Amino acid sequence: MNPKTAILLIAHGSRQVEANADLSYLADQLRARGRYQIVEASFLELAEPGITQGAERCIDQGAEQVILLPYFLSAGIHVRQDLSEICRQLAANFPPARFFLAEPLGRHPLLLDVVIDRAHEAEQGLAANPNQGPRDQSGLC
Repeated sequence: MNPKTAILLIAHGSRQVEANADLSYLADQLRARGRYQIVEASFLELAEPGITQGAERCIDQGAEQVILLPYFLSAGIHVRQDLSEICRQLAANFPPARFFLAEPLGRHPLLLDVVIDRAHEAEQGLAANPNQGPRDQSGLC
């Protein structure tokens, strides 16, 4: 039988509530897809829940494996050092659960499609409103 696996999404965190809401939205969408029964959102700093709280929520729901998934674009110091250390600490604090640190999003090939889509959306907005001045619509600077 396969172990029960949880996804623990990890973003940096922001003092702006609406910025943090994006991660909650992503967690809701992942849950709705049904591949993972347990999906929790957490933040490295500046917002709650923290990573340890998120891991506790996963374990409380019966997770035997937890995939720490950094919602980061690059594998900078937060991913390579901070999250690696946190992953080791979680494994020590929550035996017998197993913890794995996934790669950040940055070099995934589908991210290129997302970037192209966003550029296309902006281009369409410019074409639809060629005479509008700055700040007349969302997206224009």
